Parts: sequence; structure tokens; C-alpha cells
Amino acid sequence: MRIGVLTSSRADFGIYQSLLDQIIEDSFFDLTIIAFGMHCSPIYGDTIREIKAKYTCKIDTIPCLLGSDDIPSITTSFGITVLKFADYWAVNSYDIVICLGDRFEMTAAVQAGLLANIKFAHIHGGETTLGALDNIFRHQITLASKYHFVSTSIFAEKVEELIGKKDGIFCVGSISLDGIEEFEFTPEKELRDSYKFPNGEYILVTFHPETVNNLDLEIQLKALIDAFEVVIKKYNIIITMPNADAAGSRIRSSFIEFNQIFDGKVLLVESFGKKNYFSAMKYAKLLVGNTSSGIIEAASLGKFVLNIGDRQKGRAQSGNVINVGFENILEGFQQALIEDSYLGENIYKKSNAVEKIVLELKKINEAL
Repeated sequence: MRIGVLTSSRADFGIYQSLLDQIIEDSFFDLTIIAFGMHCSPIYGDTIREIKAKYTCKIDTIPCLLGSDDIPSITTSFGITVLKFADYWAVNSYDIVICLGDRFEMTAAVQAGLLANIKFAHIHGGETTLGALDNIFRHQITLASKYHFVSTSIFAEKVEELIGKKDGIFCVGSISLDGIEEFEFTPEKELRDSYKFPNGEYILVTFHPETVNNLDLEIQLKALIDAFEVVIKKYNIIITMPNADAAGSRIRSSFIEFNQIFDGKVLLVESFGKKNYFSAMKYAKLLVGNTSSGIIEAASLGKFVLNIGDRQKGRAQSGNVINVGFENILEGFQQALIEDSYLGENIYKKSNAVEKIVLELKKINEAL
């Protein structure tokens, strides 16, 4: 069975890895990894190198992202991605192409495959994030896909509502949590030495632009940095840099300025990779920001999350998430930092998510 897997960022690649590992080990599948978007950009860590270092299967690369992140540049990148994938789909055929999530590059690649009759299988459809355009992109991908591997029954119902039928919807859980019980974390000292972490306890921050929000970005950033300036008196701050979203560069600039002021207490990291990111989360006092990893993965690592603003609004949450607005970030810190390890359930965790997907792919192949 010929399988293509679309990956446009460090985030979706990290989620994919357990699935990629199992597909590669199974001779039933002939895998091609299709890497594009941020993977091919030095600005975002040139993460195509991580893919090529980890996997020896066929890897196709499609550069399509401009260096700027203003709205005209993002729109142009979207158009370039559609054009390049129109050419790619014309000469490359697969039984199934797997896509994941909600980024604009991903929806552009998928939309380009519609007229080429590409059969897409979408992972993490049906979820809701009212504070980001990702919500629209995710639903567009769902509507363009034939098969759907969703993480909870709530999202299965949403996909059914969107596509108007139950056929092709499989509730499997989150594949990024598959095998989390046996996950081999990087030892803390090794992680700290590799990235030159500041000594002492730290807070891990991942913050992206809210692309659907009437609150000015400068007000958001001031509120965030003001809170950091208080918290940094006791805790170091490790920041993973934002993705290629509209206004992402303004957030980058603000974090760089913050780092210059508090040199020695702040660390900026372009890309940890899955293993080191999960490890950094595991050893952190708290996860802060507005990232989906706080909603989906952090509960399984025993971490409380300070979720800021509306970017993840509408997404189902476990009991580890503390939601705050930009007007009360510091109060949220005061509440979150008194918490110990989270011991509750993770609603996104189901057993053998990857095995379920592999089994369904084989069944789909029989029916083709």
C-alpha cells in the first residue's frame, strides 16, 4: 500500500513519529514522507535535517514558505503551496495520503489535491480552536478528506456533523500519546547540558499569535512580558519560538528583547524535537502559553498548564488546564505555581492509537 504522509512543521512531525515508526516497520506499506512549509526554512530551524537524520525512507521536499509572516506574505505562501502541490499531485500517486492538524500550509496542500482526486486521511479533525484561523483550516481539511482519525468521541460527532455521514470516521485517540508510558525521556542533566539551561527550576513557554482576536497583539505581549518579569524572580523561563503564523515575528522580537534584558535567566529554543520537548515539559514546573500540547499531551506528563487567551478556546480539556485571559495572567501564575503534579486522567489518551490506524489503513486498502 502506497502511503504519503504530509508534514509541514516540527509540531506535526513530532505527533506523527509513533505512526511513522510503525508504518516503516511494516512491509505492507510503501512510505513517502512529504516535507514542506517550515521544515524547509532555516528561519524555523531547517527541521528537514531532523527528518532525514531519523528516517531512511523516501522523503520528498517541497519548499514553499516565504521568509516574512505579514498577511500578504502568508497569503502568497498559501498560493505558492497550492501551485507546487498541484504539480506534485499530478506526477505522484498514493493509495492514501495522511495529513494532520490545522495549519494553513497543510490545508493548501490538501486543497491542491481535491481535483487530483487524492484520498486524504485526516488526523485530529473535529477539534475546535476559536481563537485561531486554524479552526477554519482544520475544518477545510476535514471536508476535503475521505477518512478521519479523531482523538475523542466528541470530535467524531463534530466530523460527522461537518461531512454529513459516519462512514470513514475512526475514534482512535491521540497518536502522540501512544506508548507514553514507555517513552524514553532525555535524562534531565543531559537535556540541561545540551541546551545550556539556566540553573534551577524553570517554566516552559510556548506562545503563538491569536489570529482571531480583537485584542491588539502589543497589549497581549505587554501583559505576557509583565507577568514574566514577576515570575522570573523565582523561576527561569525556557521559551520555544513561535511558528510561521501572521505576526509570529513580532512575538519572536518580543521574546528576543526579553532574553536580552534577563540574560542568564531565559533560554530561547527554535526546535527541541519531540523527545527533548516532552522531556523539557516533564522536568518543567509548569507549561505556559496557548499551545495544543498543553491541551493534549501535558496531562499525560503530569503537568498543569496555564492556558492564556482564546487560541485554544472550544477545545476539550482535561483537569490540568487553568484558563486565564490576558488581563489576569499573573493571578493565573499564582494559582498554577502552587499546584504539584497532575494525577488526573487525559481525555485524549486511548490505548493502541497507532495500531488502530494501521489496522484501518489495511482494511481501507482491501476495499480500494
